[in-house]
Amino acid sequence: MKHKLRQLPSIDTLLQSSITSDLISLYGRNTVIEQLRSEIDALRQQLLNGNDVPIDEQSVLKRVQSQLEHDFMPTLRPVLNATGVIIHTNLGRALLSESAQQAMQSVANHYSNLEFNLETGKRGSRYLHAEELLKDLTGAEAALVVNNNAAALVLALSSLAQSKRVIISRSQLVEIGGGFRIPDIMAQSGAELVEIGTTNRTRITDYESAIDDNTAMLLRIHSSNFKIIGFVQDTSLEDMTQLAHQHQILCVDDLGSGAMLDTETYGLLHEPTVQESINAETDLVLFSGDKLLGGPQSGIMVGKAEIIAQLKKHPLARAMRADKLCYAALSATLDHYRRDEATEKIPVWRMISASVDDLQTRVCAWQEALGTGDIITGESTVGGGSLPGTTLPTVLLALDTPSAEDFTKKLRLLPLPIVARIADNRVLFDPRTILPEQDQLFTDTLKKML
Repeated sequence: MKHKLRQLPSIDTLLQSSITSDLISLYGRNTVIEQLRSEIDALRQQLLNGNDVPIDEQSVLKRVQSQLEHDFMPTLRPVLNATGVIIHTNLGRALLSESAQQAMQSVANHYSNLEFNLETGKRGSRYLHAEELLKDLTGAEAALVVNNNAAALVLALSSLAQSKRVIISRSQLVEIGGGFRIPDIMAQSGAELVEIGTTNRTRITDYESAIDDNTAMLLRIHSSNFKIIGFVQDTSLEDMTQLAHQHQILCVDDLGSGAMLDTETYGLLHEPTVQESINAETDLVLFSGDKLLGGPQSGIMVGKAEIIAQLKKHPLARAMRADKLCYAALSATLDHYRRDEATEKIPVWRMISASVDDLQTRVCAWQEALGTGDIITGESTVGGGSLPGTTLPTVLLALDTPSAEDFTKKLRLLPLPIVARIADNRVLFDPRTILPEQDQLFTDTLKKML
């Protein structure tokens, strides 16, 4: 045992290695020395316990290098999404277009006019960025961007309905991702929640009966992550707006996903669009930037000019404001809509509009490159709390493995993780959520497992 312990390389000896020099340049001298000491201490304990472990210099340095690579691996990493869920909340929702990425890079590399008026040379307002684009695209009088749609709802209620009544249909008291519930969010704003109707039926008379002198608004929240079918009745946004204005109160529409294009064109059910809400003369419309819009995480508020002006002045607006990278990516994304190129440039819409024939061609190429797998038909989903119960036809590559669970876990632990789905103990890969320009990367990465 003492002979083995004497064979352990010293820290000074290990520091003379070219491998150690490379590690020091990557991770810093103190960190590397600390890891070397930790490894030697662990090996010494292993030997004292009677275990036979390799203690030569190369083996020690290899383990140290592996541990340092693991410790310095970022917790937030890119993955390849082969699940077929287009707006996958757990995988970061919408991918950004190349133009949006370039816009963020440009703003990140330089100082910017985020709050600087280039014409006057004086302080400007960040709220102006993307506002004109949003006005042009939606028909709204004004717009405001905050950091996410839940923040947009809190800001709207805090500014427009604090200590006042907000009337909402019982069927719309939804729970969104992460266990956050609309009633809890509303309570934080100081507004008084007034539930009306039943789970499956709410009439305009229910809204009218609930209005009193302390009512601030009628609120509609689009139930985008579930669907009620059967004996149901809902109230149209047009009727809600008309009733609200008759009583000189506000009508606010929280759309959630914020579609700008007609989803029916691509074989999906109809998702309410922002333009439809504005055309219904809604006072304020709220929606996410990173769902069906296909941009960065943000909460977008469009509506009447006097309402938006009031929101901009509220103290919470500063706490919830979007940063320069968000504005850069959002403006670039909106520009795709202005140029009528959303389905060609925005990844979410590229995936939604992809034809089955194109998907079939790509999966055949995958199969040929990998030399294995069966080609089967299947379904993709939009996800992200959009169009529940609606699917898109797709073509899948199916792999038979001894254990689908073990195989998918190994895929997730690759340097570039692949996230797939399992059905009937087969591992399925959906090309709809992998961009065509990622095909080579996908097959090369998967080959390492096969």
